[in-house]
Amino acid sequence: MKPTIIIGGGVIGLFSAYYLIKQGVEVIIVDKSDMLDTTSTGNAGMIVPSHIIPLSAPGMIAKGIAWMFSSKSPFYIHPRLDRKLLEWSWLFYRSANANHVEKSIPYLKNISLLSKSLYQEFRNAHKDAVDLEMAEKGLMMIYQTAEVEKEEIEFAHLARQHGLEAEVLSPSDIAIIEPNLEVKARGAVLFPGDAHLSPSNLYNFLKKHLLGKGVKFLSNRKVLGFEKNAGKVTAVLTEEGSLLVEKVILCGGAWSAELAQKLGIKLPMMGGKGYSFMQDNQPEILQASILTEMKVAVSPYGQQVRFGGTMEIAGTDETININRVKGIFESINRYYPGFHSKFPDKEKIWKGLRPCSPDGVPYIGAAPGYNNVWFGTGHGMMGVSMAPATGKILSELHEGHASPMDIKAFEVGRF
Repeated sequence: MKPTIIIGGGVIGLFSAYYLIKQGVEVIIVDKSDMLDTTSTGNAGMIVPSHIIPLSAPGMIAKGIAWMFSSKSPFYIHPRLDRKLLEWSWLFYRSANANHVEKSIPYLKNISLLSKSLYQEFRNAHKDAVDLEMAEKGLMMIYQTAEVEKEEIEFAHLARQHGLEAEVLSPSDIAIIEPNLEVKARGAVLFPGDAHLSPSNLYNFLKKHLLGKGVKFLSNRKVLGFEKNAGKVTAVLTEEGSLLVEKVILCGGAWSAELAQKLGIKLPMMGGKGYSFMQDNQPEILQASILTEMKVAVSPYGQQVRFGGTMEIAGTDETININRVKGIFESINRYYPGFHSKFPDKEKIWKGLRPCSPDGVPYIGAAPGYNNVWFGTGHGMMGVSMAPATGKILSELHEGHASPMDIKAFEVGRF
């Protein structure tokens, strides 16, 4: 029996391998990078069933146009003559409506709830081998303006309608949750069902665990194409030769569209660049939060805290835009005026390309026209949040079993 090849060694690919080896499948992971500093290692590590609204939602077009005039804004599309960007933007525009949001909510909620449950199982199964720094203290959406207050409270009501817990907090409530420093806020919404963990601890443990279970890693190996025959991929072509395969799972992140094209599949995708950096946590922030006006995520880990954000639609450009980082940094003391912030050295700024579908919903499932190829990509900022569930779904489909949840909205060939 030939192996299954997973293309893409991010957290989605690793969790796919994790569940496949439980079913006795031989797995090879191929990645174009060294798999040391990836999009999966420096993000905010949020597990967020509360995030039930896709990026392409009503109002995002107007906000995006306004934000395009600021180099420090949380969402930015650099205008350029690029066919793929124009197509992606048109599909984004077409998806930004109430009907699409209503249809997407149950799917996004269910996959995140499944992921949270799987994370709890994963933590319990490996509690003696790794500290995920997983904190199930919820997520606090902090706001400063009346406009955003209205949006967040409306969203809290929507979340409750879909069975999620949501608590509207006053400034005095926030002060109880964050007793160590002032939080400059009009109020907040707390989602108690959310959590966060250390993405680097998770990623590094998964690699070590999979190696110990016999998974082979081929890093710094770019995929050039595929050999195909009668609706099957028979070999993966790389810079260092061809690899015979039984089945293929594509989890190539922001590069998935290029891989799909080599299979003759249209997969609209753009890389959404984000940045983050660590700070000494002084005075100590206790609660994972989103600074909503600036869309900045705050993930505390005891003596350290990570600040991250921005969604810069950048294709596959990985250069650092320092003004974007400044936007994140300047938000810190806007919300936490007493926090001892220090602008990070450039070499300590993490950057990553989040794979963004134009409708804000991931691609999970069978590749159109093939009976041995599946995709798991397009999760945007929700890669860590949805990773275990995506890996579980793909492993079940790989084995010919039913998916543990309805994945109709995630259809790979929907565009």
